[in-house]
Amino acid sequence: MDFEALRQRNPDHWTKATAIRALTMDAVQAANSGHPGMPMGMADVATVLFEKHLKFDAGAPDWADRDRFILSAGHGSMLLYALLHLTGYADMTLDQIRNFRQMGGITAGHPEYGHAKGIETTTGPLGQGLANAVGFAMAEEALRAEFGAKVVDHRTWVISGDGCLMEGISQEAIGLAGMQKLSRLIVLWDNNDISIDGRIGLSDITDQRARFAASGWHVVSCDGHDPADIDRALTEAKSSDRPVLVDCKTIIGFGSPNKSDSAGVHGSPLGDSEIAATREVYGWPYGPFEIPDEARKAWQAIGSRGASARAEWEGRFQKLSGAKQAEFTRRMGGEAPKKLISALRALKKQVSETAPKVATRKSSEMTLEVINAVMPETIGGSADLTGSNNTKTGGMGIFGPENRKGRYVHFGIREHGMAAAMNGMALHGGVRPYGGTFLCFTDYARGAIRLSALMGLPVTYVMTHDSIGLGEDGPTHQPVEHLAMLRATPNVNVFRPADTVETAEAWECALTTPATPSVLALSRQNLPTLRLEHKMKNLTAQGAYVLAEADGPRRAILMATGSEVEIAMAARDILQAEKIGTRVVSMPCWELFEDQPESYRRKVLPAGPVRVAVEAAIRFGWDRWLFGERGRREKSGFVGMHGFGASAPAPELYSHFGITAEAVADKVRSLL
Repeated sequence: MDFEALRQRNPDHWTKATAIRALTMDAVQAANSGHPGMPMGMADVATVLFEKHLKFDAGAPDWADRDRFILSAGHGSMLLYALLHLTGYADMTLDQIRNFRQMGGITAGHPEYGHAKGIETTTGPLGQGLANAVGFAMAEEALRAEFGAKVVDHRTWVISGDGCLMEGISQEAIGLAGMQKLSRLIVLWDNNDISIDGRIGLSDITDQRARFAASGWHVVSCDGHDPADIDRALTEAKSSDRPVLVDCKTIIGFGSPNKSDSAGVHGSPLGDSEIAATREVYGWPYGPFEIPDEARKAWQAIGSRGASARAEWEGRFQKLSGAKQAEFTRRMGGEAPKKLISALRALKKQVSETAPKVATRKSSEMTLEVINAVMPETIGGSADLTGSNNTKTGGMGIFGPENRKGRYVHFGIREHGMAAAMNGMALHGGVRPYGGTFLCFTDYARGAIRLSALMGLPVTYVMTHDSIGLGEDGPTHQPVEHLAMLRATPNVNVFRPADTVETAEAWECALTTPATPSVLALSRQNLPTLRLEHKMKNLTAQGAYVLAEADGPRRAILMATGSEVEIAMAARDILQAEKIGTRVVSMPCWELFEDQPESYRRKVLPAGPVRVAVEAAIRFGWDRWLFGERGRREKSGFVGMHGFGASAPAPELYSHFGITAEAVADKVRSLL
């Protein structure tokens, strides 16, 4: 390639793009760690995007109507950090660039949401950013339909690499986006034909252009190092009535004399001598981290270019009614409406009085009927299990190309894509997503659930069919280890409610918690109402509480969650008949109980009585409550699952696996 000819043909562009490349080389070298090749290869595309197409204002990074830029290929994080620094984001200082990948810096190895303004989502696990972007675009469509294009009118731009497109989640994402005709979604494919192992042909022969076209996308292509051709392609992309893939043919490590177009530049520093040689190719006679005034001023002008558009938007926003402004601001801030709590309290009172016997998945539906009536920002859905998850309530309407005001999404059999899209919706702001599938299929959604927790996103996962209680579908569908897996994940609240009252309280917790995802593990089988005395207080918010006190001297404490609380209550009746004073503790959310003061935990789980835990899942995790918290190993026991389930009606399964009131009573007797 004739680099000098490229520089002479577009000198201003060359200078701006080279600033990105130079900062990337220097930061990765200083850290002795990182991925320089991708930012060097995509610098031309990113420069054209930020200069001519991306709607943003570096001086107002939280502007609600900004375009969203997502670096799905998160290993190339220095591309994003360089762009944020050069365009003038206040927190992305040169010192932070120098501190790349170091303790305490905001320039983590992969972009992390919340570390710096302009990082729209955490990426690194490949394909997640692409799938998040689908949720961003869906949220934009929904809000534009409600508030109008004068207030909401922006695009979502994504840079994805070959790795993103090889991940299975990518097909879930592009299939959903194509079906939804998300025309404000534009994916820029860094088509450089290199992965860590070498040429893409070592592992993949997929015709990506044909794949996207088959999924309902418009596909265009460009020379990723020709600014005029890039501009042409991005301009065409913005006029599409479908989501767009822009195939950007690039050279990884562009300009490196000895390492470009090879795996050698993908994931390791270039080295001092190669950096010096590359600087020669670029015609860049500046030292490490040195940006000439000409380049810096040009980039800062790009960063401030959107200020006038933002000011015009603020003028339009001020013309909305006061109520409309307040509602938009409330939603974008993630604040629950004031009438939510009173509406849920009214439901709890009604349930305590009528005592329905229903599955907690039905309890969730009853609760959602109340929630969706007072929270217009909710967008719900299911991974093709609507009738089983009970996630659709009356009057929601179906979200789709013909009805962007619909609030229910048919995600299809795309658990992982659904979860990642919900992350994107939550990150965009203005909507509150929830989605359902079977609890065992958290396996499929696991990568996105982990990122919900890592980013602190208030996404609600409605996971039904939560135990062997689902019955005949058998062990492939019966979760036994999943509660333990979810509870082991930091910053996830796992709720397993015992009845409709606890379910309503769990939903209240989920919708009023600002920075933690919630998993609601719900039963297929009917359960009685156990909370027959109405209380205004949300007891589930305490994580665990005394549901039934011992009559007489307390000799045993039974701890249970979900459908097994009913069993614990029946065991209590057996034991009390034998003059064995037994307390029942319902533990709908371990994480919230852990957060309670030690004095409260001591009241619920005092020293002395024997303890038995009852849960139709494996024991893992229960020992914290059995012989921690003042318990004793020799005076504690567990009634639950010790392996996988089986295919049979639910009552037979509970009997077969020994999860019965009689078995619980026997366990207590053996410990006394």
